Amino acid sequence: MSVLNPKSVAGILIPDSKIATQATELLREHGNDFLYNHSLRVFLFASLNGKRTNADYDPELLYVSAAFHDLGLVPHYSSADKRFEVDGANAARNFLKSHGLPKESLQLVWDTIALHTTIGIAEYKEPQVALMYSGVGLDVMGEGYEHLSAENREEIIGQFPRTDFKKKIIPAFFDGFKHKTDTTFGNIKADVCTFMIPGFKSKNFCDCILHSAWSE
Repeated sequence: MSVLNPKSVAGILIPDSKIATQATELLREHGNDFLYNHSLRVFLFASLNGKRTNADYDPELLYVSAAFHDLGLVPHYSSADKRFEVDGANAARNFLKSHGLPKESLQLVWDTIALHTTIGIAEYKEPQVALMYSGVGLDVMGEGYEHLSAENREEIIGQFPRTDFKKKIIPAFFDGFKHKTDTTFGNIKADVCTFMIPGFKSKNFCDCILHSAWSE
């Protein structure tokens, strides 16, 4: 399937290399319009933040990271026992490995995806990791909204609509890991389970300490 993205949005060039095009095709094949629009907005928001802060990053690798960052939520890439972020990171690494990219690039993309929901760490990693985190944070929680001009916002949303995003994203997250809620322990997606499952109680770190196999 051939996918044609606009060449640029809000002054940001959208990569159209073979790798970027194939990543888009996989996103289209295994995701849906909602996930596609979210992923492209994340790339654009991250890129605008990179432009604003003069960050040094690889646009193609950032684009591939954005395309794969939530694919761990979809059945084709979802495992039975890993965090969805890890599933997406593994899928992207395997994809890029098949294109012969160096180990450093594979690890950078893996970290970019695996850490994109990890508050307090991702923003202090390499620029690409931090930018992806910022793009996700802007689209999902509005973090850094004040840095986004009305012109850029309207152009991006016009090209990649939010379509009731605030109401749909939480159930979309949940659908991706409702079969493995234990994988949300220790991360913000446990809040999604609490929101979606009446009476849900996440595993507790203190209980893990107090009920460990140690005798004292």
